[in-house]
Amino acid sequence: MQKRILLLTSAILMAVSLQAKVRLPHLIGDGMVLQHSTEVRLWGWAQPGKNVNVTVSWNSQTYTAKTGSDGRWLVKVSTPAASYTPLSITFNDGEATTINNVLAGEVWVCAGQSNMEMPVKGFGNCPVEGYVDEVVNARQYKGVHYVKIPSVMSMTPLEDANCEWREIGPQTIGDASATGYFFAQVINKVLDIPVGLVMANKGGTRVESWLTRENLQRYTNEPLDTMEIVKGHDWDYHRQLVWGNGTFNPILNYTVKGIIYYQGCSNVGDPGDQYSERLALLVKQWRQQFGLGEIPFYFVEIAPYFYDNIDADNGARLREQQYKASTKIPNSGLVCTNDLAYPYEFTQIHPAQKKPVGQRLAYLALNQTYGIQDIWCKSPSYKDMRIDGSDVHIHLKDDYGSINRFEDIQGFEVAGDDRVFHPAKAVHFWQPGGGYWDETIKISSPEVAHPVAVRYCFKNFQLGNLKNGAGLPLFPFRTDNW
Repeated sequence: MQKRILLLTSAILMAVSLQAKVRLPHLIGDGMVLQHSTEVRLWGWAQPGKNVNVTVSWNSQTYTAKTGSDGRWLVKVSTPAASYTPLSITFNDGEATTINNVLAGEVWVCAGQSNMEMPVKGFGNCPVEGYVDEVVNARQYKGVHYVKIPSVMSMTPLEDANCEWREIGPQTIGDASATGYFFAQVINKVLDIPVGLVMANKGGTRVESWLTRENLQRYTNEPLDTMEIVKGHDWDYHRQLVWGNGTFNPILNYTVKGIIYYQGCSNVGDPGDQYSERLALLVKQWRQQFGLGEIPFYFVEIAPYFYDNIDADNGARLREQQYKASTKIPNSGLVCTNDLAYPYEFTQIHPAQKKPVGQRLAYLALNQTYGIQDIWCKSPSYKDMRIDGSDVHIHLKDDYGSINRFEDIQGFEVAGDDRVFHPAKAVHFWQPGGGYWDETIKISSPEVAHPVAVRYCFKNFQLGNLKNGAGLPLFPFRTDNW
């Protein structure tokens, strides 16, 4: 009997000890990357009314927070300059917890659907080009760490996620987001500092999947009752609200530099400007939730894909909405992918060329966020046109002073008043006018004597070949509003 009492007492003391120890979210752990040279948030749970002292290896300061009645606590800690020197952090409410191998560097969120989620090793029947070479070369990129937030649905916002930080190496590279990792490669190589990737994404999700209950209620007609959400979609990944609650909410206290985003396929077919408006709303929401100001948001145009009809334009209209969103969202940039699908990939929703996608996202960040102006980062886009008899003359923006070809320009179509588009010949053209020579692209078709509208790769799957001086492809566009 006495032995049983002693065992019971020991168990109670152990339970009390465990309850007393600081509990950290999984996101704060060994191998984490902290945003450098700033004030970052660290948080967790402990017994109500207790003081939690936080000490760090890079300075002699002690940061203290007192837990509330719910046991939550949060402190803000000044971080050192970026370096590859391992750091440590100790949390103490009477019993110490220490995390190690912490680095100070640049932290970016990798958000969106499956083309962001797609790992370096690819999906089944969806390979990533160059996978084995990346495994072989993984050791070249020191200090690149990532954490994958589990894809979880929840009707209410979750505060924690079962995850752990991993350092890129031959054994770990395969599970990292390919787009995110190739982005990190360039940032790491150019800035020579650690990079942390927080991968909070889910394949198949719509933009509405990430909006809060308040924003869905105020700006959409999406149902918010649990059963209506379930009944409203054949596939769970299309559901509104629940992925943001379960998969994104756990990271919102983390201090990050910015967000890269690849999503849109599941919103193909949305009417009017709905997608561009809701994407802008999502970016505004995330910026408010992170509370870090107008952090950069760089996103990816959906790749060419047949969407059951190569020559239809529902996919092209979603790309048009993405371009419109890039003009609405401050401190943002859009990557064009019109050249990043092979002709045989028209039924492949996950094109293999992920490295250029990540690289182009990094070019935007290096130029617009880190101020390296010599890294040209923008794709050319339509500026204006002038009709001259049976010819149409097009001007482009962001060509960096040149285009990649004068002849054999593919992807243009032209239409007259009948609104029937015909393949067009397009050539580089020097047009005299006003005492100077005006550089244009001249477009014409023998089937259209009186052109009124031009389109470029404005189909679900149509690959053009016109690029600017940076080797970046022309954004698909149309001059009509039909």
